[in-house]
Amino acid sequence: MIAEIGLGLLWFAAALAVMQLAIGIIILRGGDAGTSATLATVVRPLAIVQGVMVALSFLCLIQIFWVTDLSVKLVATNSHSLKPWLYKLAGAWGNHEGSMLLWVTVMAMSGALVAMLEKRISQAMMIATLAAQAFVSIGFYAFLLLSSNPFERILPTPLEGAGLNPLLQDPGLAFHPPTLYFGYVGLSIAFSFAVGALVTREVGPTFARAMRPWVLGAWIFLTLGITAGSYWAYYELGWGGWWFWDPVENASLMPWLAATALLHSVTVLANRGALKAWTVMLAVVAFSMSMVGTFLVRSGVLTSVHAFAVDPERGSFILVLLAIYIGGALALFGLRASTVQEGTKFQFLSREAALVANNLLLMGILAIVLMGTLYPLVTEATGTKVSIGPPYFNPASAIFFVPMVLIMAVGPMLRWRKSDKAQLMSAAALPSAAGALALLLTVIFGPAAGILPTLGLTMAAMLAVASVMPLFRSQTKRASLPVWGMVVAHLGVAVTMAGMASESAFTMETLVASSIGESHQVGDWSITLLAVEPVAGRNWTALESRLSAQRGDGEPVELAPQARMFSSPPTNTSEAALVTRWDGQLYAVLGERAPDGRWQLRLWWKPFVPLIWYGGIMIGLGGLLALIGRMFQLSRRRPVRRSSAAPEAAGQAVPA
Repeated sequence: MIAEIGLGLLWFAAALAVMQLAIGIIILRGGDAGTSATLATVVRPLAIVQGVMVALSFLCLIQIFWVTDLSVKLVATNSHSLKPWLYKLAGAWGNHEGSMLLWVTVMAMSGALVAMLEKRISQAMMIATLAAQAFVSIGFYAFLLLSSNPFERILPTPLEGAGLNPLLQDPGLAFHPPTLYFGYVGLSIAFSFAVGALVTREVGPTFARAMRPWVLGAWIFLTLGITAGSYWAYYELGWGGWWFWDPVENASLMPWLAATALLHSVTVLANRGALKAWTVMLAVVAFSMSMVGTFLVRSGVLTSVHAFAVDPERGSFILVLLAIYIGGALALFGLRASTVQEGTKFQFLSREAALVANNLLLMGILAIVLMGTLYPLVTEATGTKVSIGPPYFNPASAIFFVPMVLIMAVGPMLRWRKSDKAQLMSAAALPSAAGALALLLTVIFGPAAGILPTLGLTMAAMLAVASVMPLFRSQTKRASLPVWGMVVAHLGVAVTMAGMASESAFTMETLVASSIGESHQVGDWSITLLAVEPVAGRNWTALESRLSAQRGDGEPVELAPQARMFSSPPTNTSEAALVTRWDGQLYAVLGERAPDGRWQLRLWWKPFVPLIWYGGIMIGLGGLLALIGRMFQLSRRRPVRRSSAAPEAAGQAVPA
């Protein structure tokens, strides 16, 4: 009965979305003023109730996974009665249908929050924005209800479920997809705001201020989601790497690159009234990348551990949605581009120009990643299989990344609108000295490091010093939270770069076949295989090796990497064992047993590799500080009285 209630709530929410769109269109087309005024009062409540209905529907799905209701097809094919409770819950969104319901839930709840919280934009723009959000939601409701029903029953009811992919039975993967979805769907709100601004011709600072918290929120979740996904791949897949340029990884990176550009552009528009058309276009591009990622993961064109490979018919459905949403938005942009007034002008040497340059470089990296991701799919369609990996992505993206970091280092120190060469030289002096010192130390202590890692360490030092300079320039005690956010986020980029470069330059690996009691060296660690024993968990069995690791004369520590076997579905996994120290991580994986009785061991010493994820957390924390600061600033301002037109649209001055 719970399944039928969940499905009914989903249909009800879809009907509300249709009403929300229809009423929005009627109001925006004009007509009887009294009727429009009456209808306008129901748009916000419709969005709120729609969000509540979908949330209840998703709770129904969680409930049937919690009780392992095997009469529901989705539960029978993705769960098992013996699974730990966390993975029973995660099973609700660890599959195609459930994840799409989560997507629609987050989208509808976001629309409800916009309806409840947003008080600054005009009523016309609010209605246009909610109508655009309903339009996007209707496509996903149709996708769910017509081709991917998560509440479908199955007859006869099986005695036991098929279980969840064991690689997904990990705390990191339990929270990683929802985190990314908040990011993806947050960009849908930015997209709807952009469409609303184009429809009402209110592209200006008020629109930017309304959209900025959503872009910031989406960017924070995307940052944390990508960071968590990278760490999960590092420790769970047992290959010792943190980024493979896998198409599914790229599917989350592309929206992040576009959202990063949009975040900086919308700040310029909100504070300086410039980059109007560019900001709208980036909002469209950012959501387009979310849709492209959704198509890649769900169309069945990819084979990946975390791709929901489904039939091509569903992939075609998403492709049609992509064409409608993005094609429609671009067509609207083309029609209204001439009405978007040019924003405030600025000089070539200014902070705005630095932000624009970095935006263009980010788009360059995005183009590189997009081409490298799609090209193998295109060639495979013609019968030729091509594999594109780090040899393409690393140097190609570095062409854009290197100048971007250099501009990132000096840009925040330039003045708005107009700066000069003296200030540029002053801003670059200290970071350049730090970079030169880092280069010298790398050449002395790591002469075998490659060109890119050496360049990475040099630029990381430059950026780290440059990142904190705005604090001293603005007198630390008076620096606002958004400034602190920028500093922490840029410093996080430097920390991540240092981790990536160190891991690439200095990693040491030992691959051996070991007998019990035998010792091996990796870096300055001595590893001894003590034993290999069988162990069992709730839904798995494993062979667990006990390793003693000692560094110099220090106390030995014990590691226990496992080779696990799951029966439902039948899968073998490698559970790596890690030891973290201040200067790196020891990483151990147990392999198969050789015919002579020895055990394969793969051991790595990875200097400073945790900096990759510490930096990712810092980037997200910087975004959070900026978001809190912006919300605090807005709360202190008197809300703009809602009217039929935004202040800038009526030619009024807008406070910065």
